[in-house]
Amino acid sequence: MRKMDQQRRVGQLIEKSSGGEIYKCYVPSKLPPNPPIQIERFYSLLDKANVSLGELNGIRTNLPNAALFLHTFTRKEAVLSSQIEGTQSSLSDFLLFESNQETMKSDDDVEIANY
Repeated sequence: MRKMDQQRRVGQLIEKSSGGEIYKCYVPSKLPPNPPIQIERFYSLLDKANVSLGELNGIRTNLPNAALFLHTFTRKEAVLSSQIEGTQSSLSDFLLFESNQETMKSDDDVEIANY
């Protein structure tokens, strides 16, 4: 699909004016798109995702403390996401910081906590 056709399909940027000021606004194309989205090619991926969610739900029901697992998992996600931004703290460092067993508070741990 050419770039111009793609832009028309998803919408367009137009200029408007109000009170003597000119501004640009995005106007999305009407739904459904033309040509229609070919979603059939995603059915196998959707099926795999549903199976994975079912497996995860099964594992969750067998955990003795699902809340603790979720707490640790969200902390791990915060550590990994903040590392993208340059923090140097590990999950174990952060968990020690969070449980007040770490006497030295680093800026990285504070950044992760804010995440």
